[in-house]
Amino acid sequence: MPTDKLVCSRKACRASATRAVLWRNPRIHDESRRKVWLACAEHEEVLREHLAIRGFPVTTCALDEIPDDAG
Repeated sequence: MPTDKLVCSRKACRASATRAVLWRNPRIHDESRRKVWLACAEHEEVLREHLAIRGFPVTTCALDEIPDDAG
């Protein structure tokens, strides 16, 4: 997957993504389901905290480490 066209998922941010934020809503999805938000360097922590505050399991990884089953 070419990473030069991937942009941050933060609202109104158009910066290139450098990391992936993997998360799931445990009230809706079992442990096999993970969603992916993309993050630029500036917004990685903001996006991670937004999800963690809601009690969602969340991890981050490099773009080239996004698991094939995440989506």
